[in-house]
Amino acid sequence: MDDDRSVLGVASKVLRRSGYNVVEASGGTEALAAVEKLEGRVHLLLTDVVMPGMNGRELSQELTARYPNVRVLFMSAYTEDEVILHGVRVAEVDFISKPFTIDGLRRKVRIILDRE
Repeated sequence: MDDDRSVLGVASKVLRRSGYNVVEASGGTEALAAVEKLEGRVHLLLTDVVMPGMNGRELSQELTARYPNVRVLFMSAYTEDEVILHGVRVAEVDFISKPFTIDGLRRKVRIILDRE
């Protein structure tokens, strides 16, 4: 989930080309509605931390309450201090800084999913 369409598009393209099924959303409410329509298991939420309306932390809490096995990867272009203001402590979660590289995103997602 990202409100920046270009970031959303790049991340989706990279993950699809890596063999993952991807559901895109530009906001928290949209993301929750999309997940509800899915058949099957959601393995990973990739979400921007700072979002209008429902932020990434709020979405992750809502989604993991419904689907406890979902892994979460936060991303942000903001500094760590700014991210903390939105309820995410970078040292305590899986996090990738924007801009990220294609290989960096692939590697981070694979590491997280391999923990299952």
